[in-house]
Amino acid sequence: MKVLVLGSAAGGGFPQWNCNCFNSSQARKNPKKAKPRTQSSIAVSVDDGKNWFLFNASPDLRQQINDNMALQPKIGIRHSPILGAFITNGDIDHIAGLLNLRESHPLSIYGTKKVLDILNSNSVFNVLNPEFVERREVELNKTILLKDRNKSSIGIEVEVFPVPGKIALFLEDTKKGKNFGTNEEDTIGLKIIDIKTKKFFYYLPACAELTDDLQNKLRGAPMVFFDGTLWTDDEMLTAKVGVKKTGQRMGHMSMTGEKGSIQMFKNLDVKKKFFIHINTTNPALLEDSPERKKINEEGWEVSYDGMEVNL
Repeated sequence: MKVLVLGSAAGGGFPQWNCNCFNSSQARKNPKKAKPRTQSSIAVSVDDGKNWFLFNASPDLRQQINDNMALQPKIGIRHSPILGAFITNGDIDHIAGLLNLRESHPLSIYGTKKVLDILNSNSVFNVLNPEFVERREVELNKTILLKDRNKSSIGIEVEVFPVPGKIALFLEDTKKGKNFGTNEEDTIGLKIIDIKTKKFFYYLPACAELTDDLQNKLRGAPMVFFDGTLWTDDEMLTAKVGVKKTGQRMGHMSMTGEKGSIQMFKNLDVKKKFFIHINTTNPALLEDSPERKKINEEGWEVSYDGMEVNL
């Protein structure tokens, strides 16, 4: 099984278009020390790169395809090795890229009822011609076999489970209390399994809390891609970037702190640990920062666009 990181940054990418904080300015001035990144998504292949399935569809998807030859057309006048996409939540940085997949190409789109309701209620997504693109609802705490548009197995099973998180920003309803109307279908994690080799990994690009149930699920895993949005919970406040929100307010746990991911993963015996969905303000994006050194010392890697991992 091949895992290709298409985008490793949080919403807005790195550097964000209107951000001139230290990190973002370094990404423009010195990209060798602050490698630019597009918005978060991965692609998985279990047939040695012949076909790929997307997990989340970044607004940068067209550029990601251009940057990765494996995803480009190879046969005839019209072709794509992309068989479909699995969406883990309704955030703009995970659904907007679907619009790049128009042009009447056969695809299958998977998501919870909550995610598919977002697509169904926004007519702009009708550019994904339903004669060619099928939307398939998934249930929590179930394992499903992914199939292409013609209902043939693509060799991947996915276990779907709820993850503490938050409703998409554009759907927040302040009348519904502190959680803004969030329910358990708003943010999910995935166990992605190669049905032939039985190898698997976990993908959690958004997570607000590592509960006991999640710790038990991830314990001993061969590989995890995990929410790396912020270094500290108040990072965007102290960076004075104009966003008056903490990580918890946005539905993301931070890397550091007593309840941060670095500490919480220490006793889980996960073999390979990658941070993904990393915000433009996170100092761990800087190659020579003490924060990056700390991450590496703790056995984590910071994912980057174009990174390929084989299981």
